[in-house]
Formats: sequence, C-alpha cells, structure tokens
Amino acid sequence: MIKKCILSIALSSAIALCGVLSPGWAADKVRIGFLVKQPEEPWFQTEWRFADKAAKDHGFELLKIATPDGERTLAALDSLAANGAQGFVICTPDPRLGPSIVAKAKALNLKVVTVDDRFVGSDGKFMEDVPYLGMDAHAVGQQQGSLLIAEAKKRGWNLAETGAIVNTFEELDTAHQRTSGSVESLLAAGFAKENIFSAANRTTDIPGSFDASNIILTQHPEKKHWLVIGMNDNAVLGGIRATEGAGFKAPDVIGIGINGTDVVAELEKKEVTGLYGSLLLSPNVHGYKTAMMVYDWVSKGSEPAKFTPISDATLITRENFKQKLTEMGLM
Repeated sequence: MIKKCILSIALSSAIALCGVLSPGWAADKVRIGFLVKQPEEPWFQTEWRFADKAAKDHGFELLKIATPDGERTLAALDSLAANGAQGFVICTPDPRLGPSIVAKAKALNLKVVTVDDRFVGSDGKFMEDVPYLGMDAHAVGQQQGSLLIAEAKKRGWNLAETGAIVNTFEELDTAHQRTSGSVESLLAAGFAKENIFSAANRTTDIPGSFDASNIILTQHPEKKHWLVIGMNDNAVLGGIRATEGAGFKAPDVIGIGINGTDVVAELEKKEVTGLYGSLLLSPNVHGYKTAMMVYDWVSKGSEPAKFTPISDATLITRENFKQKLTEMGLM
C-alpha cells in the first residue's frame, strides 16, 4: 500500500512540476506553491493531498514541488514566480536556508508560510517574523511522557527498577522540545530523575538511536524494565531494537513514538514488541490549513499569525492504528 502511495505521489509531483514549467494556465486564478523536502514520505504525501483539497474547495491552483536540497529550493521559487504564483508553503530541507529563502521570496514578491520546520536565522535563532504552522513540540512530548508513565503504572512496574532511555538530538530544537517535554511529565508523575538516562543520537534514524540506547543498556544492567523516549517513531524504534538485543521481552519495555507514520510495519507484526504505540500527528491539518493561510493572505490580505501551534495528537496502538491511519488517508 505504501509503495503504491509513493508511486502515486511521485507521479503527481512530476505532473505538478511540469505544470510549473507550463505557461498555459488561467491568468485570473490565485496560484500558490507547496514545497516539501521529502515527497516520498507519507507525512508529506498527506500534506499535499489535503492542500489539494483546500485548492479544490476554494478554487485556487496548487503547484506541488519536491525540494530536497537548497539549490532546487531556490530554483523552485524562480519557477513559481515565472508562472504567476503569489505565495507558497514550504517545509525546508534545511532550516538554515531561511534567510536565503526569505530574501528571494521578497525579491520575487512571493508570500511565504513555513510548515513543520521553522526557519533559522544567521544568528541561530528562529526567524519569528515569518509565519509558521507546526506542532507544539513541547506539549506533544509531555503527552508522550504522561502516556508512558501511565502504562508503566498500569502494568504494575516497580518504578525504582525502571529506567527511561531518552534518545536525544539536541541540534534540532523540535527534538529537544519533544524529549524535554516527555522528561518533564515523567518527573511530574514522580519518576526519579536518577533513573532517566540521556542517549545522545548521532543521527536521526533507527541505527542512531539503536547505538545510543545500547550504551545506556550496557551501563545499567540493574534495570528490569525500560521506557523508551525519542523525538519521533524511528528514535523510539531504535531503542526498542536495542532492548531486544539486550534480552528484554516486550512486557518489560514500553515505547511510544511520535508521528505515527513509521510504525505501521511494527504494529502489524504478529508478535507484540516493546513498541506500545505512537502519537499520530495531523499532516492533514498541516496541509489544508497552511494552504488556506497563504490563499487568504494573497486573496484577502489576511496576514497569518506568526506562529500557529497544532497540538492534536492521537495515540495509535495495535488495536486502533488501521482505523486511525485510514481516517487520515495514510493507509
């Protein structure tokens, strides 16, 4: 199913890009771009799908373009301007491209709204003057921590014998906000600080969190149960794989990911694993709402808020994941 979806979205991306290069479109319609860094990912496929829905609902044209690197991002802005677009939504391939993107957008008279990843200025701080819609990362992290501790108590674990692996990636602020929020919830629920272990990930994938988690597990053989925390599904899955390698069985491990799109294969496994579930975010809301933000800005002069936080996250488990993913068009 996912492969078919990838092929489908790749085709639609190609068609959209051809449209960007074609001058034969109606001159009186509002046109906006929607640029994403990883069009093969289910998250961005869903954002595009619902941005398309917004375009159909409100009668504007949407130009979908894959921009996996800086060079293609800046080239895409030229293409948008040449074809009469008045603005665009972007999830940038690198937040540090923010100043270059903003400068070029101003030169081309294009309005810009960022989604998912906020622009970072040359001073290393967020560019808060650029409208941005994204998850309230800290709140989602708090939800992750609360659900983890609730499940541990439900299983009757002795918390003094329980460790928490926190797979961190401090270079990315979103990651920091999520994991710090999760830790905050553990502490507020009475989990001992000395039983929380930070595992610095070198990369933001499963191997990165696997290696970092292995170090923690080796250092603390006295723990009988483990909570696994991370900024996304893959950070948690790497930790789950590490606990399995260390000999822990599923009943003694609880991992809850964030995103919900990268845990399908895990939740479909016949045998239960340490992954209890994931917090499914809302790419449908991100796609539809940001497209409308740019459209309203262009057509009505309604400049969007500088920050529009989204905090909707649904816990998906082996029992409900198919239903929830299907409802969002992700499965």
